[in-house]
Amino acid sequence: MKLKKNNKFVVAADGSAASGKTTGARIISKKYGLKFLSSGLLYRFASYQLLRAKPKNKIKFLKLKFKNLDYNKITKINLHTSKISEHTSIIAKQKKIRNILKKFQRDFASKHKRVCIEGRDIGTVILPKADLKFFFICNLDIAAKRRFKELKKKNKLIKFKNVKKELKNRNLRDISRKNSPLLKSPGAVIVDTGKTKNITMMVKLMSKFMDRKILEKYGS
Repeated sequence: MKLKKNNKFVVAADGSAASGKTTGARIISKKYGLKFLSSGLLYRFASYQLLRAKPKNKIKFLKLKFKNLDYNKITKINLHTSKISEHTSIIAKQKKIRNILKKFQRDFASKHKRVCIEGRDIGTVILPKADLKFFFICNLDIAAKRRFKELKKKNKLIKFKNVKKELKNRNLRDISRKNSPLLKSPGAVIVDTGKTKNITMMVKLMSKFMDRKILEKYGS
C-alpha cells in the first residue's frame, strides 16, 4: 500500500540494543517514503562533539551544535567507535542533554509529513501520538552474535563475551535510567527479531501492520 503525496504518517520504532530496530526502521522508511532519523546517531554525534571539543559548558555547546544541524551530514561520520559508544551511554542519562535532542527530533518530525524515528523513547516521549509504534525485542545471545559479527569487521581482536556483556549492561542502563527509560508504549507492535528468520520476514511483518494502519487512516 502506498501513501499519497499529502498523506501524513508518523512511525515510532523503539527497542533494545542490537534488536534490529535501526535496520527495520530504515528499510520500512525507504519502502513507504518516510523520512528516517536514528535518535541513537544523534546521541553518538553529541558524544563525538563533546569528546572532540571538551567544552566547559556542555549544554550551551550542544544547543549551538544542534540548532541548525543537517542530519544527513552526521550520517557520513564514523560514530560507531567503542569510545563513543561508552561515552554515549553516559550522556544519554542526562536530562538537559536529552531535552536538546528531544527538541531536535520533534522539530524534525514536524518538518516532514511522513517520518520514522527510531530509538528507545520515541513512542513514549518523542512521538507519543505516532500513527504506528513498533517495539523491537531480541534474545540476548542472538543480538550479541549479530553485533559481534558487525564489529568484527572493524576489529578482528574483539571477543564475543565482551560484546555480550556490553549489550547486557547497555540494556540494563536503558531500562533502569530515571530519564526516559526504555519502555514498550501501550499499543506498540512487538517485532521479535530473534524469531524472524531473516530481514525479509521482519519487513513483511512490519509491512502488514503498516498497510493495515494506512488503510485504517486513509482508506484504499
